[in-house]
Amino acid sequence: MKRLTMNEQIFLIAIWHLGDEAYGLKIREKVMELTGSEVLFGTIYNTLNYLVKKDYIEARKGDPEQEKQDSKRVYYQITKEGFKALHKARKLQKTLWQGIPDFVSETIKK
Repeated sequence: MKRLTMNEQIFLIAIWHLGDEAYGLKIREKVMELTGSEVLFGTIYNTLNYLVKKDYIEARKGDPEQEKQDSKRVYYQITKEGFKALHKARKLQKTLWQGIPDFVSETIKK
């Protein structure tokens, strides 16, 4: 299993936050909320397609019995492999930062 990029981590975490409501527009909004940065729609769908290919998320069509708009939506959910990859990424982040003081705050104060 390859390491997740920061972008992949952000998208997986956004999908986790959204649960059953994880579809393109909502994912974009959550990613922008989490990062404070604008995200292009092309970036959203390229990243989602890439995560599907890596088997980190699954895509499913909305329910055709529901609202017309829902039937056009594609919903995403994290797979077991996606959770494993997130766990590994979090563990690596904890290891990397362990024992390092908050140098950013210290630098800003100077």
